[in-house]
Amino acid sequence: MNGLATKNTSTGMDIEFLGNQFSLDSTGCLFWREESLLVVSDLHLEKGSSFAAKKGLFIPPYDTQATLETLALRIDHWQPKTVLSLGDSFHDDDAASRLPKSYKQHLSQLMLGRDWIWVSGNHDPSPPKDLGGTFCEEIHIGAVNFCHEPKPQFSQGEIAGHLHPSAKIRQRGKAVRRRCFIGDGKRMIMPAFGSFTGGLNVLDEAYANLFNGRNFNSWMLSGDCVFEIEGKKLVK
Repeated sequence: MNGLATKNTSTGMDIEFLGNQFSLDSTGCLFWREESLLVVSDLHLEKGSSFAAKKGLFIPPYDTQATLETLALRIDHWQPKTVLSLGDSFHDDDAASRLPKSYKQHLSQLMLGRDWIWVSGNHDPSPPKDLGGTFCEEIHIGAVNFCHEPKPQFSQGEIAGHLHPSAKIRQRGKAVRRRCFIGDGKRMIMPAFGSFTGGLNVLDEAYANLFNGRNFNSWMLSGDCVFEIEGKKLVK
């Protein structure tokens, strides 16, 4: 469907996007082999401490640790030359300053020996200090434009985050909802990689102007697997 060639792998699924081969990892990251580029979106580091400080809501303060541990495993697996974080890497502009020393050290270890690019998001528009890496609003690599928020106007070759897509299917009277990638061969939206980030159903109105009806595919994440589901088979 939509001119997308796909192949199951031991870590998820390989797809072709504008003539490029991408691996959709079952954890929600994306790997571009030709560029040795690992892409993640919406880490929302220090979301727990933000809720505690600004809303008085105390949720388990282990979201950053869990996110960094998962990221470390995928970096160890893919061994990328570059890591690209597509915005909302931090839950707010003060989150980096609240990072415990051990988490900062963990990040420094992950960044060692590779390029690291932070794309600004709506939650973290200002670059954090003293963390290293390169900061930008968006970045073009070949025919692909990586940015945080999907642009309302058509933008071929765009890979974005922001919406935390999730997909829902119903079979034999049972409903299953999972985080997912969503795309039509011209544009792709990545799932949130961070712990405790939640998801927005891809049939929500927020996606209405981004794709042509349900003429898209979703790649649902479940355990170590990625399942390709056509948009027309999804439910709200």
